Amino acid sequence: MVRRLLRLGRMIPAVFLPLLVLCCILSAAGRSASSPAAGMTKATLTLQWYPQTQFAGYYMALEKGFYTARGIDLEIRRGGSDVDTIGELRKGKTDFATLFLTAGIRYRSKSLPLVNVAQIVNRGNLLVVAYTNRNIRSLKDLNGRKMSLWGDHFSGGYKKAFSDNGIWPVIFPQFISVEVFLRGGVDACSAMSYNEYLRILQAGRRPEELTVISLRDEGYDFPEDGIYCTEETWKRNPRLARDLREASLEGWRYAAEHPDEAVELVLREADKSGYIVNRLLLRRMLETILPSVFPENPSEWTPGVLSRADYERTFDMMRSVFVEMNETVPYEVFVPGSDER
Repeated sequence: MVRRLLRLGRMIPAVFLPLLVLCCILSAAGRSASSPAAGMTKATLTLQWYPQTQFAGYYMALEKGFYTARGIDLEIRRGGSDVDTIGELRKGKTDFATLFLTAGIRYRSKSLPLVNVAQIVNRGNLLVVAYTNRNIRSLKDLNGRKMSLWGDHFSGGYKKAFSDNGIWPVIFPQFISVEVFLRGGVDACSAMSYNEYLRILQAGRRPEELTVISLRDEGYDFPEDGIYCTEETWKRNPRLARDLREASLEGWRYAAEHPDEAVELVLREADKSGYIVNRLLLRRMLETILPSVFPENPSEWTPGVLSRADYERTFDMMRSVFVEMNETVPYEVFVPGSDER
């Protein structure tokens, strides 16, 4: 900077030099004051799928400055079929990630000691959707029938329900869409009430054509989306994790109060990611998932908090269907700082 001023001094009359110096100082001060990194803690949050209103609260919290207000310079990264969220956590490429509780339990290990710092979706939304004209009206009617099913930790609740009812459908991998079901290749499929079921309806299927079985109504209710990090990240900066939780909940509250704004924001994020989704689906998705974030009855759960009972029940379920899980992880370890909530 000094050398630059000296060079300019040879070209500019001396009377203007004080003004030039003042302008340079003010410019540098302005850049410093406006920099989001000044006095902020940088962090990354990776979502488990492409932009959709399943994640509206996080996008809204970023848009409205709720993270910034708590000193967090947050970058939100999309997930998707091309993103290994667990791998990102394992390699230290992201600080936080959204995961199903079943994923947090299944993937926690000595090499990846995941901890839950916020439980956003506190009740289950898993469904079995079947064709009524194929005589499927209950879980037991699935025995021996063709069903597409998600793999890995997503299948835990279904496998438990099948085992308890003494049935086993002929399972086909579902992967990332319900296309096989829509084409009639299977009798039933797995779905989320706020996602795949709505897509099935948008594809032209009428509600009266479908048998919809809620795992929650059948007694298999397990919390879903939460925010996770490693024990190391938590121990290094527990305040960051707490502030991330509170800012995220503030974003969800804003999204609930301003659904049109939330939908438009997520639609823009989806467009930037090249993810094709429509406004009507995003609005219905938001309306359907919100009751699982904020309970109608405050005694049902505390927003943002994973209860001991829900954790232990889900852990026992996962251990019963994934027999290789032999490590017991106490609630206080899996949910650090639980005594403060």
